[in-house]
Amino acid sequence: MTVDNANSNEQVILVTGGYDHTIKIWQPHTGVCQRVCEHTDSQVNALDITPGKYLIAAAGYQHIRMYDLVSNNPNPIINYEGVSKNIAGLGFQEEGKWMYTGGEDCSARIWDLRSSSFQCQRIFQVSAPVNCVCLHPNQAELIVGDQSGVIHLWDLRSDHNEQLIPEAEASVQDVAIDQDGTYMAAVNNKGHCYIWTLTGGVGDEPTRLNPRHKLIAHKRYALRCKFSPDSTLLVITSADQTARVWKTTDFSEVQVLEHESKRWVWDAAFSADSQYIFTASSDGVARLWNVSSGTVEREYQGHPAP
Repeated sequence: MTVDNANSNEQVILVTGGYDHTIKIWQPHTGVCQRVCEHTDSQVNALDITPGKYLIAAAGYQHIRMYDLVSNNPNPIINYEGVSKNIAGLGFQEEGKWMYTGGEDCSARIWDLRSSSFQCQRIFQVSAPVNCVCLHPNQAELIVGDQSGVIHLWDLRSDHNEQLIPEAEASVQDVAIDQDGTYMAAVNNKGHCYIWTLTGGVGDEPTRLNPRHKLIAHKRYALRCKFSPDSTLLVITSADQTARVWKTTDFSEVQVLEHESKRWVWDAAFSADSQYIFTASSDGVARLWNVSSGTVEREYQGHPAP
């Protein structure tokens, strides 16, 4: 699931993908599905919208597909090949010059979007399958989390990398950095969340991580963590069928988002004003929650439950 938080005079876009081999584009304010794109090769593991808002990138098994966001073409228009196994995550450099991915082939990759060859330009190899990739707001450092519990900080300027292990024998499921570059969060398969404050990262100076807090966020698998656009909130989703929201000032819990369907909450995304959260659950439904009240404002039903 991805949300394009457009400017106030532009339309907000919600895109969801699932195990039903489709990608759906929604009007968030009405709950109407506007388009369906075919992703026939595999399930959709990750989605993102290019900074120019022209393309949707979908990661699957052994490939990335690009779909035209502004036309009604249901089929991919660009295919990126050359990877084995599942791609777990992807994202874009802020000006759309390149794309980054990470996956089960134990690598993170940089793809030059300005090249017509659609080939991987740089590879960062690790010793375990990659679960998540995150780009620092300085656009120069890639954070890679793997199944062995290692977080890798790959400096794209110098090609230098450092490693940290927040918790032994705990798979790193997701990593997030807030838009101000102030905090980094990492969640693992034990339901724990580790928080660091960040310093440096300007010019050629590498980012330094200063341990800040540990949250026993969930009793089961944590799946995703995201900071709000205004950096005041952190949401963590889990296999315990909830998404929990925390204040970044003191990392106290402010809301529990729990639906009666009692299904895993796989993904989450904030609205531009940080007052609403979209979630995607294993019942095939995306939901829009009011953060302050903890209530569901709208549902987007379109993907059959796996």
